[in-house]
Amino acid sequence: MQPKRFYYLIKVQYLGFRLHGWQRQPGFKTVEGLIKKTFKFILLDRRFKVLGSSRTDALVSANESAFELFLEEEPLDDYSEFLKLFNKNLPPDIKALEIQEVDGKFNIIQDSKQKEYHYLFSFGEKNHPFCAPLMTNLQESLDIGLMQEGAKLFEGLHHFQNFCVRSSGKSLYEREVQFSEIHENTLYTANFFPKKSYVLIVKGSGFLRYQIRLMMGTLVQLGKGALSLEDIKESLKADVDNQMTYIAPASGLILHKIEFLGSSLEKR
Repeated sequence: MQPKRFYYLIKVQYLGFRLHGWQRQPGFKTVEGLIKKTFKFILLDRRFKVLGSSRTDALVSANESAFELFLEEEPLDDYSEFLKLFNKNLPPDIKALEIQEVDGKFNIIQDSKQKEYHYLFSFGEKNHPFCAPLMTNLQESLDIGLMQEGAKLFEGLHHFQNFCVRSSGKSLYEREVQFSEIHENTLYTANFFPKKSYVLIVKGSGFLRYQIRLMMGTLVQLGKGALSLEDIKESLKADVDNQMTYIAPASGLILHKIEFLGSSLEKR
């Protein structure tokens, strides 16, 4: 007889600077690996499984990410106490935010979702070293106005085969970007941040590997005068082979928010 299984969606945030991405890898500290290690301690001998919604890369941070916890035999009794216990035993650079109960029909990978990414950057004078975990610093002049024009070109349905690391499999390169803009940064503040910094905000239902970082890298090249707006327009066409090559550093990228759309979730 199959044991009864219970399903929970848990949202977390983490600083990725010392971590080797989400996915568990032998010999490396990863978000998934540290979460599983914590569960083994607080759940004792109970059988469980963890499945993440996003495989962020090494050094990438998350203000809000999510994973599903599959727990066998007995449900969780007190969600508030469980979150307190979970946070007490997680390392200081990972924090659990909330827990929601879902049913067996919920699929954290395939269910419709919207992701919002932020890429934080500054240019000119070198930053305080404390900025390094969250903000990319480019010690050269950039045309921010032109970069803002370029960011808007990514909005809509386009072919992003030139803005990803191409896999050997059959990747779906046609993706829709719902929002892409560069603003002066007022979202993230610290007394050691530069007086002026910027954030690229990108929203969409799904992105290819390194897509956001290649988009950001392309905008940097645009801001330096190495590319034109026309180059970006051409590179977004299906029949154009013009691979973008500058991948912006991972430490400036933040998964800001993830929302699941049209799913029946019970929050407690």
